[in-house]
Amino acid sequence: MPKNPHRLTPGPAPTVPPVLDHVDRALVAELVADARISNAALARTVGIAESTCVGRVRSLRERGVITGFHASLDLAMLGRPLQAVIAIGLAGHDRAQVETFGDEIAALPGVLSAHNISGADDFLVHVCAQSPEDLRDFVLDNISSRPGVKHVQTSLVFRSHPGSPTG
Repeated sequence: MPKNPHRLTPGPAPTVPPVLDHVDRALVAELVADARISNAALARTVGIAESTCVGRVRSLRERGVITGFHASLDLAMLGRPLQAVIAIGLAGHDRAQVETFGDEIAALPGVLSAHNISGADDFLVHVCAQSPEDLRDFVLDNISSRPGVKHVQTSLVFRSHPGSPTG
C-alpha cells in the first residue's frame, strides 16, 4: 500500500496534568469567575491565609495550570458587534502547512480564536467584524483566496452562552 504523502507526523507526547487538590480547584474556579479578585478576597473566599493564597496561585502559574489573566470584552463597544464562526477545509494535511495556516489565521485582525479540529473541517475560526460587508471582505481576502483552502462555510453567531471549565 503506498504511503500517504499528506499524512501528519506524530505530534508531541501527551503531558500528565498536575495534581490539583480541593484548594487549587477552588482558587481556579474563583479566578475564572473574576481574574481581578484581590488576593485578600480570594483567600477569604477559599478559606485560606493570604500568604498561602499568594503561594498557591504562584504554584498554579508555575505548573502551567494558570496560563494568563484575560479581560472579557464587549465587542460591540469596540465597534465590532458581528461575530461569526468560519469552518475551513484544507486540501492538504501536511503538518507544516496546517501549523502555518493556523498561526497565520490566528494573527489576523478580528480573529478571536482559531481551532485545528478533527472531522469534515480542519479549522474553526471565531471572528468579530464591524458589519456584514466587513465580514464578507475578511473571508474573501484572508481565507477563501488562500492557496490550499478547499472549503469555507461562515455561520453568524446570534448569541454566546459562556461555559465554565471548572464546573
